Amino acid sequence: ATLLTLTRNRGAATYAQTLQNIPETQVTTLDNGLRVASEESNQPTCTVGLWIGVGSRHENEKNNGAGYFLEHLAFKGTKNRPGAAFEKEVESMGAHLNGYTSREQTAYYIKALSKDMPKAVELLADIVQNCALEDSQIEKERGVILQELKEIDSNLVDVTFDYLHATAFQGTPLARTVEGTTENIKSLTRADLASYVDTHFKAPRMVLAAAGGISHKELVDAAKQHLSGVAFAYKEDAVPAVPRCRFTGSEIRARDDGLPFAHIALAVEGPGWAHPDNIVLNVANAIIGRYDRTFGGGKNQSSRLATLAVEHNLCHSFQTFNTSYSDTGLFGFHFVSDPLSVDDMMYCAQGEWMRLCTSATDSEVKRAKNYVRNAMVAQLDGTTPVCDNIGSHLLNYGRRIPLEEWDARISAVDARMVREVCSKYIYDKCPAIAAVGPIEQLLDYNRLRSAMYWIRL
Repeated sequence: ATLLTLTRNRGAATYAQTLQNIPETQVTTLDNGLRVASEESNQPTCTVGLWIGVGSRHENEKNNGAGYFLEHLAFKGTKNRPGAAFEKEVESMGAHLNGYTSREQTAYYIKALSKDMPKAVELLADIVQNCALEDSQIEKERGVILQELKEIDSNLVDVTFDYLHATAFQGTPLARTVEGTTENIKSLTRADLASYVDTHFKAPRMVLAAAGGISHKELVDAAKQHLSGVAFAYKEDAVPAVPRCRFTGSEIRARDDGLPFAHIALAVEGPGWAHPDNIVLNVANAIIGRYDRTFGGGKNQSSRLATLAVEHNLCHSFQTFNTSYSDTGLFGFHFVSDPLSVDDMMYCAQGEWMRLCTSATDSEVKRAKNYVRNAMVAQLDGTTPVCDNIGSHLLNYGRRIPLEEWDARISAVDARMVREVCSKYIYDKCPAIAAVGPIEQLLDYNRLRSAMYWIRL
């Protein structure tokens, strides 16, 4: 028993010790402007990836969907490695490839054994500089994407959030979907995709990130060998100017009484990535919490809105979100409910917003801060999420923000700050609303707008 106790105590570390013992993120900038960043650990594996500051926001009406199309073609072969040869080389390493495209960034990454890091960098460099874009592969992936678009249309959560962006940022690039329209996917040509790469894949907008059992010096050497040829472009001519995406208080309603549940999202304009108010808003979201009928605890949950949802059968689920972009964001909540519970759920959810603005308490702020801390640490479990964190931070903040600094910012939040910041973004603001399904009970926009403030006597 004594031995077990000693072993257990030796292996345990306090939260503060964990924050202090996280390896430093090393960053080196190559002559062409490409940044190389890594976090070294004693892992037998590593994740290496290229994060690029380009997404659907940088597309126009005619080529919307080009970035998503390229993601599908990225691992289908290069000019130096035809499709079959590329796949064999990856399989011989036992590596795992993946990628994603969002509204403001694109990522391609490889998880492999640490000893294979130089080969992973070579493959990534080949992908972004020499993607084959073969006509046969383009036509094959065109069919795949068109099928994916049909599947996305059946996912009402995705549809609701696409509608929310469309109404909140109408007339701007952020209003468009990441996947593009069916018409665009059918009409995009090889020349369109090649032009997209030539225009946006510039070294100063790229970050080569790595995490795991690797050496930063070896990573930099591999980057110099394989990525020094990525074109450099001065800021003024790197890419076409991207207009500011202004927020509009408005709504989109897609009523369909044949659907079983109503999906409703309501949001106000939030701050951009680097704004300090984001920490406070994340704490505010943790106060409201999230709920699903599959959760245990019933009405004994810490979230007041979850308790109301259980007691009065208000919804099947709800979630809060704080989606940030470079200069703006969406702060709001989304819920799924029965047709006859829409009004009651919206009333309670907006009431919780007003309570955040006027009477958030110290005890619930303390609980919410612990939740945010836990979520922050849990997101960095494994080399892949760490690598993603490094790449995204360098694109969004210009540096990797240490967990110790995040923790200090969270610790500084108190109930007064929550009330003040929530009042700044929520109180008496015009919201954007997206609603899909049997939404007859959803009140008129003016009535919902009037619930964004309380009359004070």
